[in-house]
Amino acid sequence: MKALVAFLSGLLLSAGITISMMIDPAKVLGFLNVLDNWDPSLALVMGAALVVYSTGFYFSQKRAAPFLEKAFYLPKSTKVDRQLLLGALIFGVGWGLLGYCPGPAIAALTSGSTGTIGFVLSMVFGWWLTRKIKFN
Repeated sequence: MKALVAFLSGLLLSAGITISMMIDPAKVLGFLNVLDNWDPSLALVMGAALVVYSTGFYFSQKRAAPFLEKAFYLPKSTKVDRQLLLGALIFGVGWGLLGYCPGPAIAALTSGSTGTIGFVLSMVFGWWLTRKIKFN
């Protein structure tokens, strides 16, 4: 049952980011470019995501565990440290330069674009590399 729920959740997420055009780097860069010809339409996507997440989080606080797990797996640390800030900065620069973030980039693989494939391969290499480097 967990695998089915994960599959359906992934399918729903992928459909949503595709329909909202978050897989199109030009659309995302148009949203991020607030100084010249700004496209605010992705704010609706982010706003809808925030409403859904907040609602789910609110109701999760009333439960001892999720429906298909023994416990909630929430972050143990809430501190803003150097590693978090560095990661956020690197992510922001990458997103701002290219218009891709991980989920939409993976969904955009279906386009067959060599740029998208290169981005995802670089992203996977970056994940691997950061596991080898000590940041603390």
